[in-house]
Amino acid sequence: MIAGVRKAFWLQLFPLLAGFMVLAAIIGARAWLIEGQRADNAAVMRASEFERRLSGVLSLLQEAETGKRGYLLTGDESYLAPNRTAEAALPAELQAIGQGVVDDPVQASRFATLQDLVAEKFAEMNDVIDLYRDNRAADALALVRTDAGRRSMGRIRDVIDVMRRAETDVLNARLQSSIEASRWLSLGSVAALLALAVVAAISISGARRRMLDMAAAHRELIATNQALSREMHEKEMAETRIRQMQKMEAVGQLTGGIAHDFNNMLAVIISAMNLIQRKVARGETDLQKFVDAAMDAATRAASLTARLLAFSRQQPLSPSVIDANRLIAGMSELLSRTLGETVQIETVLAGGLWRTHADASQLENAVLNLAVNGRDAMPGGGRLTIETANCHLDDRYAATNADVPAGQYVLVAVTDTGTGMPPEVVARAFDPFFTTKAVDKGTGLGLSQVFGFVKQTGGHVKIYSEPGHGTTVKIYLKRHFGEEVSDVEEERRAARAGRPEEAILVVEDDERVRALSVEALRELGYSVIHASDAASAMRKLDSHPDIVLLFTDIVMPEVNGRKLADQALQLRPGLKVLFTTGFTRNAVVHNGVLDHGVNFIAKPFTIEQLAAKVREVLDA
Repeated sequence: MIAGVRKAFWLQLFPLLAGFMVLAAIIGARAWLIEGQRADNAAVMRASEFERRLSGVLSLLQEAETGKRGYLLTGDESYLAPNRTAEAALPAELQAIGQGVVDDPVQASRFATLQDLVAEKFAEMNDVIDLYRDNRAADALALVRTDAGRRSMGRIRDVIDVMRRAETDVLNARLQSSIEASRWLSLGSVAALLALAVVAAISISGARRRMLDMAAAHRELIATNQALSREMHEKEMAETRIRQMQKMEAVGQLTGGIAHDFNNMLAVIISAMNLIQRKVARGETDLQKFVDAAMDAATRAASLTARLLAFSRQQPLSPSVIDANRLIAGMSELLSRTLGETVQIETVLAGGLWRTHADASQLENAVLNLAVNGRDAMPGGGRLTIETANCHLDDRYAATNADVPAGQYVLVAVTDTGTGMPPEVVARAFDPFFTTKAVDKGTGLGLSQVFGFVKQTGGHVKIYSEPGHGTTVKIYLKRHFGEEVSDVEEERRAARAGRPEEAILVVEDDERVRALSVEALRELGYSVIHASDAASAMRKLDSHPDIVLLFTDIVMPEVNGRKLADQALQLRPGLKVLFTTGFTRNAVVHNGVLDHGVNFIAKPFTIEQLAAKVREVLDA
């Protein structure tokens, strides 16, 4: 009997044990499947990280290329910030990519190719930048035109695309294998659970559905990632094409405008000089009108260069503390004479106006430019209003206007009642050589010069206009918080002639420029000693104790003008120094501002300008 009970017990226990074994097997299989899914999820994350790093490498290279092109267009070193960022970040990105493919010989080979191509691309960009820095812009442009950089970028994109596709194929195969394993396990589970109980079968069926949903989600995620990657690539390509078109349009407009204006001026100069040569050869003396024409063209060329430097924010500025009310009031006679009787001028000057720190002569030029533009917009006459005010640009305004820090500003606004401008004209108003005036009625550089001066000073300029109702141009200059220095208007008087006992040492490495400077100073009545370099200048300074002024070029081989001046002042502490150069970035101009206490005259200059500056330095 006991044996029968035991037999019945085991007969009843066997199915239960078998069921538990089946359930244990199912649970174990489920655990294995879940672990596989975790591995698949990790693979998806690794693939996403791999994709992100590849995209990061491509993005860094594209930004570096954009920075290089911006530097070639403007010469501004700040455009090279993306190059330095890329050069610092790329080693870590490439190392991470290399670690991700170390177990895949094929991908590792592609990665090695990618490294070589990145190094080749950086070498090309650095060669172009170095050539430009060495004042070999033509060689830099020629290197760019070889398309070596573009071909390098093309090969880099091709390698990255191949690596992306390979990683995606591996991930797809892994996920497909996981789906197949899940399907077979689910079918086995259903069969086993149907043998045990309907409830177990329902539970397994639900689990199977959940697994299928997860697999479908994985497939959808992969498809979405691929679509997003394609969309991002297409967007990047479109943005690159648009930026390139905009750059080329701007460069074409700028170079075309420069060529047009300079060709006109050179045509006048060359024609006038040819006629002078012919008349001199014939012994004729009626040359003044040709001399005047050549001088006028040369003066306009110098003015054009100054305006281009202003737009590029590279003109040497000599800022001082300015009372804008006093400056505007002092311009009333000049404005009336310039604008004519048909324009009614009104000034609205704010009481208690803050001081600002800027170059007074450049601010005068900016106001005069805006006033002339306003006059031209009112051919039948009208009213021109010049207004000053204290104002505050808040964070909200700064957020919607690039490169405008929030803070307190001095406002100078010029308003006309003229024809106004439509939005598309306002959008291009500051572009160099862009003008709506008739041919030979404007250079298209007036507003560009205003824009460059204001931005170089750290301010902001904004145009508000409505067709048929007029235009307002607002200049915002930062408020000066330093010591209140009262403005003392310098007395305008003719420069006193030089005396023979006042000896000037001229140092200039260009023989033709040196000869003309020497003759000009002798014409003004000074005794002149000249040298072609710093070494001979120091010898002549030591042997001529009567020298009272050192007039030196800044950019010279071996020892520049600033170092020469330092050596000369050690030898002769009371010596006066006057610098000159036509190069905008030099040893006495930093961030566009003259060093404190420096006397400077920019090339080219007229004899009258030289006379006034030399007299100012000697009489100081």
